[in-house]
Amino acid sequence: MFYRDERLALFIDGSNLYAAAKSLGFDIDYKLLRQEFMRRGKMLRAFYYTALLENDEYSPIRPLVDWLNYNGFTMVTKPAKEYTDSMGRRKVKGNMDIELAVDAMELAPYVDHVVLFSGDGDFRPLVEALQRKGVRVSVVSTIRSQPPMISDELRRQADNFIELDELRDVVGRPVREPRTEMVSEDASEET
Repeated sequence: MFYRDERLALFIDGSNLYAAAKSLGFDIDYKLLRQEFMRRGKMLRAFYYTALLENDEYSPIRPLVDWLNYNGFTMVTKPAKEYTDSMGRRKVKGNMDIELAVDAMELAPYVDHVVLFSGDGDFRPLVEALQRKGVRVSVVSTIRSQPPMISDELRRQADNFIELDELRDVVGRPVREPRTEMVSEDASEET
């Protein structure tokens, strides 16, 4: 469903893609992901959207954000809002849907194909609007998790659905074996 000469742009809903990959039991290697889509077409931009907790001394996502920023991704971040719900639980809210939608519409005249990494049904109107502008839209998420991570409406609207689990061998980070110390006899005693 990709043509070598088409201009591509990737729009990655960071928290949504992370949740989908985790539900399938693997991590994304973003270097491999970028290489894979550069191979599929002429990639103009790869956007990554995430909200950050600014007041935390250490954010677990900060190293990834920094790495992506230095390795060809356009980072779009904003401070996450922290609040306490009615049950007294600490909650974090950081929706990046509007930022992603605005950027996709602004880039639409310059691309042939948008690849959206999200299963969020709120993006269905965006996909429809991009299609009206003549842009093909592929959506990457998963139906193999329980529950599925993509809304049925978004999947139906997209020109192409790419099952994230089928990209595992191409963009998945290899599973690291636990380190074990090998105890060996002195080889010189055997000879």
